[in-house]
Amino acid sequence: MGIENLLPAEGSTSNRKRVGRGQGSGTGKTAARGQKGQKSRSGYKRKRNFEGGQMQLAKRLPKIGFFSRNVKPYVINVERIKAVAELSEITMESIRSVHKIGASVTRVKLVGASAKDLASKIKDDNVTTTGK
Repeated sequence: MGIENLLPAEGSTSNRKRVGRGQGSGTGKTAARGQKGQKSRSGYKRKRNFEGGQMQLAKRLPKIGFFSRNVKPYVINVERIKAVAELSEITMESIRSVHKIGASVTRVKLVGASAKDLASKIKDDNVTTTGK
């Protein structure tokens, strides 16, 4: 068995229908488009959710949900993750070195009872704490 001997499965392929090639072909004259109407014209394209003039399902159903464009910060509880609290200088890079966070995370918020005490260690604008 070589790659040059491979054939498609029986009945899986068929020749493309050639329309508009004369009366004897069976698909001549109107080229299998019927007589008149929008679908018989050149350049006709049915829109994705077109339902023949009936109001589309997407417009009949109520709109739900909301997508906020504000990027919410990734929250780290310093009571649970002690390694972040023990850092000498808190930046995004230093947090990434001790705690696994995704590359898409751009802002971090530190929460917990001892998070206020860490405010003096923070050296990055993208890292914030709770409280004042």
